[in-house]
Amino acid sequence: MTKKERTRLILLGLEELYPDARPELHFSNPYETLVATMLSAQSTDLQVNKVTPAVFRDFPTVEDMARATPEILYPYVRSCGFASKATNIVLAARAIVERFDGQVPGTLEDLMSLRGVGRKTANVVLANAFGIPAMAVDTHVFRVSNRLGLAKANSVEKTEQQLMKAIPRDLWNKAHHWLIFHGRRVCKAQRPLCESCTLLPLCQNPVRALKQ
Repeated sequence: MTKKERTRLILLGLEELYPDARPELHFSNPYETLVATMLSAQSTDLQVNKVTPAVFRDFPTVEDMARATPEILYPYVRSCGFASKATNIVLAARAIVERFDGQVPGTLEDLMSLRGVGRKTANVVLANAFGIPAMAVDTHVFRVSNRLGLAKANSVEKTEQQLMKAIPRDLWNKAHHWLIFHGRRVCKAQRPLCESCTLLPLCQNPVRALKQ
């Protein structure tokens, strides 16, 4: 079986497993997408979804956030981790108002120019807020894609590049969510459920099998 054929079968298998895979963060516009994604770094979507209703209620627009201060915002988002997140969100909002006329930018370069926005966050915003094909590689995507053999890389950036070559462009956004769902439900970091994984025959690095 060629690598291309194996990739096709893996993608078909993931689609069959997770036909309704979608973002688990709650947001309704590019501004909310950006804030929620920034908060999700080293936190859980569940926790972020608990705090964002109050954040978006009291700071409903990017202009409202730009007028805030990190000290005002931090109590809202404390449970999502580092105080630097509040600083980054406020400064990013100010930059959007000052440099982008209050509109969240829709390019990777412009998004990454914002305080606290890395490549993964920028790709998530492009894909989910603007529908632009992007391959956002978080810890789940990195782990699952390298275990399955869709990529063979020791860094997030190299994994992203390899996935973009291996997966058809029109499937990038869907594949991102398929891989996340599989990582959360089956191909877990500490206790992967290899024995019950329907993709095991296609997997190049079955963790549980290797440990036996």
